[in-house]
Amino acid sequence: MPNYQAKKLMHNINQISIIGLGLIGGSLAKTIRFRNLPIKTFAYDANVSTLKQAKDEGIIDEYTTTLTKQFLSSDIIFLCAPVEYNNELLNTIKNDLSSNSIITDVGSVKQNIHETVDKTIIEDIFIGGHPMAGSEKSGYNASTHYLLENAYYVLTPSKKVSQDKVTLLNDFVKAIGAIPILLNYNEHDYATAAISHVPHIVASSLVNLVKSSDQNGLMKQLAAGGFKDITRIASASPDLWKQISLTNKDQILKILTNYIQQLNTFKDNLMEDDADSIFEFFNEANDYRNSFADPSTSIIEKSYSIMVDIPDELGIIGKIATLLSEHQISIKNIGIVHNREFENGVLKIIFYNNESQLKSIKILKSYNYTVYER
Repeated sequence: MPNYQAKKLMHNINQISIIGLGLIGGSLAKTIRFRNLPIKTFAYDANVSTLKQAKDEGIIDEYTTTLTKQFLSSDIIFLCAPVEYNNELLNTIKNDLSSNSIITDVGSVKQNIHETVDKTIIEDIFIGGHPMAGSEKSGYNASTHYLLENAYYVLTPSKKVSQDKVTLLNDFVKAIGAIPILLNYNEHDYATAAISHVPHIVASSLVNLVKSSDQNGLMKQLAAGGFKDITRIASASPDLWKQISLTNKDQILKILTNYIQQLNTFKDNLMEDDADSIFEFFNEANDYRNSFADPSTSIIEKSYSIMVDIPDELGIIGKIATLLSEHQISIKNIGIVHNREFENGVLKIIFYNNESQLKSIKILKSYNYTVYER
């Protein structure tokens, strides 16, 4: 989005407050500053040195070590603290919030916080939020001004919040370069359970299955290709996934039950040598998988690929494609990754072979691009 259009969207937002200046909170602040949006940014964090660093860098306008009424009177207040603290924070600040404000969070599970909001007096000003972007690293120093660019940003409005407030937050999401999607919180949690949470459980279970079956280390030695691709996400933070599993328990259990039923059905078909049913199992998956709008973003695809951090600027994809072409590197697929919650990089490039992949990494790094190998 051109910057003048972004600024036009922001005419009703003068000040925002960020509680928790970590990966997402820091990226919000850096994006606002990078895009030169006419918004004052206030921040609160338990780590005072982080606040001072952000202030010295010109990323935030002011910071506080206490949640004052002035801080809580901003047009939008972002809860960017760890998920387990957000419910406690809401109960702490609920009486000091203005009816003119919007309060939103950035957590990957929405049920718990919406249930907390329903029990308070702030349902008319709360809109849940989930920017589907992230990194294997955490903290303010891992935040960037482009982390949220072209990433899906799910909004889950409470039942009593006004349409004007929903529109305002929707416009803010557009202004920072993300892609807003409106859902109710149950839809969000059910969808993320299916496309993100259960796949992480499955990946970890596959790794544990091989570990328990590998009596002489041969399986570990041979584990490569498809197995490494399908289980890559099992390397994510155990503490994070413990929290997600427990907070989205109901929806995960629904999807897990369905998944186990499918496995049992396949097991029965295999025991009965039911060739037609076995074929249909793989055929249905093949057809549906190939119908995905952006097959290059699959978390389990076997490919020679890289992820590249790029700024959202006109012609950048063509610039990179041309650069690789000039070095006789053929690209199989290229595209922006909109769901980057557990990925590094904004642009995904898939190659035909390992040689092209390795060569492209060397070339792009020589031009100071940040590259992640897949």
